[in-house]
Amino acid sequence: LSVTSVEDPVIMSKIRQNLREKHARHVADLRAYYDSEIHSLKQQLEASHKTASSEDLKKINQNLADRYYFCNLYVLNRCDQLDAALNEGSARIKALENKNNMLEKQVADWRERFYAVSNTSKVLQERIEEMRTNNKEKDNTISRLKSRLKDLEEAFEKAYKLSDNKNTRLKEENKMFQNLLGEYESLGKEHERVKDTLNTTENKLLDANTQISDLKR
Repeated sequence: LSVTSVEDPVIMSKIRQNLREKHARHVADLRAYYDSEIHSLKQQLEASHKTASSEDLKKINQNLADRYYFCNLYVLNRCDQLDAALNEGSARIKALENKNNMLEKQVADWRERFYAVSNTSKVLQERIEEMRTNNKEKDNTISRLKSRLKDLEEAFEKAYKLSDNKNTRLKEENKMFQNLLGEYESLGKEHERVKDTLNTTENKLLDANTQISDLKR
């Protein structure tokens, strides 16, 4: 028998019933056999009473008594053996029943643990799927940010180049402004000299006109 079959309570109950039935049949067969033997011996004894002498009858009776004693002894020993085997089988069955009960408790415990682990696994799977979705969204966001960063870098490069050109133009314009300022200062100084010369000339002209008026008079 396999371990699973032996640990099945239904199968164990059938095994116990079969052992009891087998034991009862064996005892009944032994009883019937020896009853038949005793009956046969009695018939032989009755037949021998008619033909045998008293000495022979004594021997036959002694032989029959010995055979009857040993038969009873064998039956008793065999019954004791069968009882011991039945007790051992019952003890084995009891031990197997206890083990089966313990295994049933373990199975119930493992079933609860399995359900708990299954629920935990389901929750974890849902969390993993949620995390995958979030990671996918984050990856998409990162891709968009990288694309935006690339655009900003290109724009920064363009702005930097424009800034360099602008600085160059500013330097050139500043240089031109400085030149114009120098020319303006030079023109201002020249204007002052011309103005002073004009004032001197006007004064000289006024003096000349005064002299001419005096000379006219």
